[in-house]
Order: sequence, then structure tokens, then C-alpha cells
Amino acid sequence: MSGASGTGYIWGVTSSEDEQRIRQLEDERYDAVTRLDVDAFEALCHVDMFYTHSSGLTDSLGTYAGKLRAGYYTYGPIEHPVDRLVLHGDVALVLGRMNADIIAGGNEKRLRNNTLAVWQRSAQDWKLLAVQSTPTS
Repeated sequence: MSGASGTGYIWGVTSSEDEQRIRQLEDERYDAVTRLDVDAFEALCHVDMFYTHSSGLTDSLGTYAGKLRAGYYTYGPIEHPVDRLVLHGDVALVLGRMNADIIAGGNEKRLRNNTLAVWQRSAQDWKLLAVQSTPTS
């Protein structure tokens, strides 16, 4: 099955260039939150980004960035292996895991989560549109 006209990819299969870029952006995203570089994180995001945490709470880009700036979240090193990366048109789905020790609202937590990150291609670059994090146990 071929993709959209002129795109050069097959539905559900990433081109090596797209896959490399998405993996790079995932690294940049995790690096930005670990360093609490909120400006760098925001630059990676779509204005309508939402983040559903493993607790079930959902933040918009504005509320999540605000919590990062206020120190609500403090991330230790984050291990984030990618298990599968799928491209559907201008949307990339990154299925993986996130393992980290964090402080959230003053409470220490050990995260062992399955994750889904959704990236959307824009005119400038890919932008993070959504994140869903689910505990593995």
C-alpha cells in the first residue's frame, strides 16, 4: 500500500530520515525536561499539545510548562527506549517506555511507564502534539 502522492513512504513505515528526526526530537524532549529547559521543551511542542500523566491527570502545554517552571516536576535521568515508531502521513506515533525517578509536587516517584508520543509534521518541523503515559505495574 503506498502513501500519499509524492511523499515517498508507505503507510505505517517510516523513512529513515523521518525516523532519525523523530528519534532526535524524542531525545531533545527528554533532555529539555531533565534540564528544566522549559523554553526548549515548548519549542518542540505544538500549541495544542496535551500530556496525560501516568496519574491520569492531563495538562495542556501551558499548564505543564508552568509546572516545570514552578519546580513542580524535577526529573532525574530518564531512560526512554523506543519500541516502535510508525508514520501515518504527517503524524508519527512513538511507542516506548519511560523509566525515571522524579519528584512531583514534593513527592518522590519511581516511574516505569509505557508511553505514546504523537508528533505532527508542520511546515517548519515535527511538533509534539500529545503524550500518554501509563504505568506498567
